[in-house]
Amino acid sequence: MEQNQTITMPRLGEAAPAFTAVTTQGVINFPSDYKGQWKILFSHPADFTPVCTSEFMTFGHLAADFEALNCQLVGLSVDGLQSHIAWLRTIEEKIDWHGYKNIEIKFPLVVDVSMEVAHKYGMIQPGESSTAAVRAVFFVDPEDKIRTIMYYPLSLGRNFDEIKRVLIGLQTVDNFGVALPADWRPGDEAIVPPATTCRVASERASGKEANLHCYDWFFCTKQISKEEVEEKLGK
Repeated sequence: MEQNQTITMPRLGEAAPAFTAVTTQGVINFPSDYKGQWKILFSHPADFTPVCTSEFMTFGHLAADFEALNCQLVGLSVDGLQSHIAWLRTIEEKIDWHGYKNIEIKFPLVVDVSMEVAHKYGMIQPGESSTAAVRAVFFVDPEDKIRTIMYYPLSLGRNFDEIKRVLIGLQTVDNFGVALPADWRPGDEAIVPPATTCRVASERASGKEANLHCYDWFFCTKQISKEEVEEKLGK
């Protein structure tokens, strides 16, 4: 890649940059191979490193949960295929961490020795490292649009409860036509769209609109049970 080439980092609401790559599960075309599914594309700095090993074991442990949420996991680093395979075999055969052991990684791990994909997704950030990808997480929806982006430094492992919460939250937003407040969890109240007329605003302010809890005319919520969320998400 030329030093003076300008890289535009992906932005929310845009189409996920497409690529074809060799992976530990064969060649994939991302995101088109997973059209109709949610996708989580995440990068890690290097194989055979402890923080990355802990993360892959956690993703492997939670893989069935993501699958139940119609979500395909895709990992990436700038290491080669043989390194990827050897590392994943080591994880499965030798590592017992945090109560996790015999973890088989079945989702694809992209080979990106050229760093082409990492550059497309802004995963190479020279202030952190010019030779390893940071810990990026891209949530891509069934229409192949980027919906959430997270970046973590090399030294800090990701919060997997938050990754799963974000995925469930995005699906809840789409399925119920709501927004979600701070620290939302399934079963908590959800925010309904704001009033668009003075009449509706007055009704909400006076408490006349049924099934809503209004803190003020512009801030109203409704209860969506955990069971409703899980049923809608197909769990």
